[in-house]
Amino acid sequence: MVHAFLEFMLGPMQSIGDVYFENQLIFNSLIVGSACWKLMKKRSSHSVSKEETENV
Repeated sequence: MVHAFLEFMLGPMQSIGDVYFENQLIFNSLIVGSACWKLMKKRSSHSVSKEETENV
């Protein structure tokens, strides 16, 4: 079923799906890592701006 969806969505670019499935652990780790990085960066900038407003 997944193959049918990929064939429909990617069409002639099926090789992209093949590369993704061969290296799925690496790609998923990069995606989750970047999401965590953005969350941590957002929280740290939010806490810094909150501390600055409390000190003023």
